[in-house]
Amino acid sequence: MLNSQANDLTVQRVLSPVDGVESWTVLGGDGAPVAPIERYLAYLTQIERSPNTVKAYAHDLKDWFVFLGAQTMDWREVRLEDVAEFVAWLRRPPQLRDGTVLVLPSVEHHCTGSTVNRKLSAVSAFYQHAARHGVDLGELLRTWQSVGGRGSGWKPFLHHISKGTPNPRRAVVLSTQRKLPRVLAAAEAQTILDGCDHLRDRFLFAVLFDTGMRIGEALGLRHEDIAAAESQITVRSRVNDNGARSKSRSQRTIPVSAELVRLYADYLHLEYGDLDSDYVFVNLWGRPHGRPLTYTAVHDLVKRLRRRTGIDFDPHWYRHTAATRMLRDGVPIEVVSKLLGHADITTTAAVYGHLSAEDARKALEAAGWFTDREVRL
Repeated sequence: MLNSQANDLTVQRVLSPVDGVESWTVLGGDGAPVAPIERYLAYLTQIERSPNTVKAYAHDLKDWFVFLGAQTMDWREVRLEDVAEFVAWLRRPPQLRDGTVLVLPSVEHHCTGSTVNRKLSAVSAFYQHAARHGVDLGELLRTWQSVGGRGSGWKPFLHHISKGTPNPRRAVVLSTQRKLPRVLAAAEAQTILDGCDHLRDRFLFAVLFDTGMRIGEALGLRHEDIAAAESQITVRSRVNDNGARSKSRSQRTIPVSAELVRLYADYLHLEYGDLDSDYVFVNLWGRPHGRPLTYTAVHDLVKRLRRRTGIDFDPHWYRHTAATRMLRDGVPIEVVSKLLGHADITTTAAVYGHLSAEDARKALEAAGWFTDREVRL
């Protein structure tokens, strides 16, 4: 890529003319897709990664190729030192990335450590895909270390087979401080529910609060997914007209409260009426009437509720709130993991592991561990 075209890359949304599937690509200065990026993004779309995931990868890879273009480097010939330069480049303010002005250490980093790590992860995955398809990349972006080396007491599964075989690990990783998940207090959740003008909106946030499902999973719900008699909702992975997606590949069934079922019945009786639609959440007052509710519509609804309640929240907080409530109420973490649709229990533990220490302190305080002491320190 020529230096003159380095800053001409743009991320573009695309729709398949065959099935209307949404994806993203990166266009060069000539308006054509950047071929190596397009191949990888097309692969992500083919394996049904969400459009939001593909969009994030598109932006991350665009940054990588802009950096390469500014350095007049071929993407297949860079080395580990260039990755380190990329990190420094990301840290600089965009207007100072040409290197002509010295950036003082006191200048605030443009990208946080977690953002840089996400971009490095995207670049690494891009190169792994390229390597699997015959592109000779040497040991770019990877450092190879033997499994279970000297001083390591831990041995992985099938160690006897893989002993001495190099395993790849990303070479450049910035240390970051894990952010605790944002949760809603009971009073805040109640205020948001009471701030809704319509039963549809109240039912939407009640579903998120009661189940911990993702907003995309809620927007993709059909009436057949709600079993009122059994008080349960099934989350299914399917193609939805509104672009809503279930991140989980397999379906899961979530028990819900009788109160939520009654709210669903009120919503159908008082607002939904005889509307002919499979979708639970639809446009009842906006246009096009009867069409499934979109992410954009929910975003607008959240903005209105933020102004009305003074609570700065987003729908994903409900997922964290539900998980936190379940764990603090003693629900086993493996059950919480299944209800959330996590592919691995380690994901649940990684996100909510902070609860163990926090709740241990509460239990110790309740037992008088810190106050009823026989020994004075």
